[in-house]
Amino acid sequence: MSPKVKIAPSLLSADFSSLAKDIKRVERAGADMLHVDIMDGHFVPNITIGPVVVKYMRKATSLPLDVHLMIEDPEQYINAFVQAGSDMITVHIETASIKEIEAMHRNLKSKGIKFGVSLNPATPISKIKPALKFVDFVLVMSVNPGFGGQAFIKSALTKIKQLRAIFEKDIAVDGGINAATGKLAREAGANILAAGSYIFGAKNTKQAIESLR
Repeated sequence: MSPKVKIAPSLLSADFSSLAKDIKRVERAGADMLHVDIMDGHFVPNITIGPVVVKYMRKATSLPLDVHLMIEDPEQYINAFVQAGSDMITVHIETASIKEIEAMHRNLKSKGIKFGVSLNPATPISKIKPALKFVDFVLVMSVNPGFGGQAFIKSALTKIKQLRAIFEKDIAVDGGINAATGKLAREAGANILAAGSYIFGAKNTKQAIESLR
């Protein structure tokens, strides 16, 4: 049986001119955590934010910050994001060797931070299998990372099912999540749904979050 479903609004779709207000809005609406996309313009074709903004996000909420490092050389930046107030750190299997993942696991465990690994749509599950013993959760990308508002890639569902068969901990899914795709992801075995435009673009934020649950 899959663990309890948790909803992680993706702040990439928030209004950065009133970020604290948007954070409070989803917090009041029942969000379980906040998904924070960090992009470097190298690993993905977009640039977002760094530790300074995460530090101010931390001041705006008591919700766990799930910081998704879509960057090259994640090991080099992890401590800065931990110091900024991250509760969870996700790195991409495409950017780190198993030896580096083991080192990051030891570092983050010593600091009480949850550690996850993510994989892109083109990356097979076999690539992350050696990393599973070092992580608290896995994030399956259901779009090609870089930009919000993309359509859900259905092959992600097969990956989630394969993963749930061998991994008992949390499985997150990120990209193109709405009420319909969220239901499919839950049925496949995911229990953390990261959703951006579906939540932040909704007229009724609470209703949008509840529909994902």
